Amino acid sequence: MKKQPNKTQAGTNVEKVKQQNAGAFAEEFASETNAAEVKQQNKQSQANKGNQN
Repeated sequence: MKKQPNKTQAGTNVEKVKQQNAGAFAEEFASETNAAEVKQQNKQSQANKGNQN
């Protein structure tokens, strides 16, 4: 059997699977992340850094 680039031995398209996985993870994290809360936490963290120096 001739080896094809970006295919597994079973014939799976590696690039397609990577894209599917990236999409699944992006949706998962997007649904669990509150952007406003993260921004607020980042602000607080930066403020705390300034107070320590």
